[in-house]
Amino acid sequence: MTGHVIVRTDAAPPADAVAQFARQGVSTVHEAQGRTGLLGHLLRPIYPGARIAGRAVTVSAQPGDNLMIHAAVEQTRPGDVLVVGFTSPSTDGAFGELLATSLRARGVLGLVIDAGCRDVAALTELGFPVWSRAVSAQGTVKASPGSVNVPIVLGGAYVRPGDAIVADDDGVVVVPRERAREVAAAGAEREAKEEEKRRQLADGVLGLDMYQLRPLLDRLGVRYVDATDQGAVPTTTVPTTTTAAGPTTAADPATAGAGSTGPA
Repeated sequence: MTGHVIVRTDAAPPADAVAQFARQGVSTVHEAQGRTGLLGHLLRPIYPGARIAGRAVTVSAQPGDNLMIHAAVEQTRPGDVLVVGFTSPSTDGAFGELLATSLRARGVLGLVIDAGCRDVAALTELGFPVWSRAVSAQGTVKASPGSVNVPIVLGGAYVRPGDAIVADDDGVVVVPRERAREVAAAGAEREAKEEEKRRQLADGVLGLDMYQLRPLLDRLGVRYVDATDQGAVPTTTVPTTTTAAGPTTAADPATAGAGSTGPA
């Protein structure tokens, strides 16, 4: 397949797995699939509190141009998430209230876009969540060809049409549709374990003991010492910091300002 295309496809993750993802959220899903699939940290929600999970409809667009976003609307259906990448870096405001109104009419849950978004107040009032690289009023044109429902790379992650997209305040994660049920099951198992940990922590158990971290501290050479009667912490290895003038030693708060200029 060559050139610019608009692919019609019914590829989708299992609906039951997507429903679990929507409850589990990005952090749990990311951990459940081996800490993979995150779309870079620069993609942030335009307002807090939104959480979505759905089928990816992908767009490959030219920077400063939203023609293919308009073309992609026709390929969406209820429960989808529109995922827009660009052929080179862009922060122009390629998406705003009018496109959101069109997508909302088709039942699309939200947008992930590796560029700018505008009309933030209107989108917030509309309740249409967007995860974007920037907020920018800079306008775009409708002039350049691109593709819809082709594999794209977005935020360093590989996203195919029909993969599962999960997005919330923690960011965005993609799950290959073939692994959706496996990852959802792993996420449910992780949630059950976390509930027990949450109960223990609420009862006052320390993470050091719950995770059995004291032996690890010992193996790493971390030791417990008691402060002297004067309140000073016993001397340990003094950290050094490299500056333009070369390595320097951190000042002891007890002697700083007492006329010493450092080791003789």
